[in-house]
Amino acid sequence: MASDTTRRLILLRHAKSDWPDVPDHDRPLAKRGRRDAPRIGRWLHEHGYRPDVVVCSDARRARQTWDLVAPELGGSPAVRFEPRAYAASAMTLLYLAQELPSRYRTALLIGHNPGLSELAGSLAAPPGIGPKTGTATDNGPRPGISLPTAAVAVLEFAGDWPSLSPAQARLINTIIPADL
Repeated sequence: MASDTTRRLILLRHAKSDWPDVPDHDRPLAKRGRRDAPRIGRWLHEHGYRPDVVVCSDARRARQTWDLVAPELGGSPAVRFEPRAYAASAMTLLYLAQELPSRYRTALLIGHNPGLSELAGSLAAPPGIGPKTGTATDNGPRPGISLPTAAVAVLEFAGDWPSLSPAQARLINTIIPADL
């Protein structure tokens, strides 16, 4: 668990979805998604990434992802199914994180691409840049972060949720289902 002065944001892209003839918002998980989501939940649990709050897109595939991840986590975080997270831009997702109450130390945000990958890439401080100081120790470019379905990016930052801003977090872990 993160310390009192550190917040942890876990970004999870929904698991692989199916493509039946339904509106995009109502697309369910595919067989692979139903297999991958619990595996990601176990990985989160095994690595001690247990959220105390979850903000989940209200799209069917995102809700189903949460339903399969939740039993693996070993806790009962507060959960909010958020219409604004559906097909949201990185900026909207950032606002959702910034709105979180200070009592929450670790948040899980379940959403969609491209916004989720863009958010991960914008929050992660470039290599050699101190998240707090912004001072360069090398001239390495900031890598893009790609989150395929059911992938996770775990970021940490010092401060409260409203202070979360681009290049102010440290990417501490990532996982994709193929690596499990």
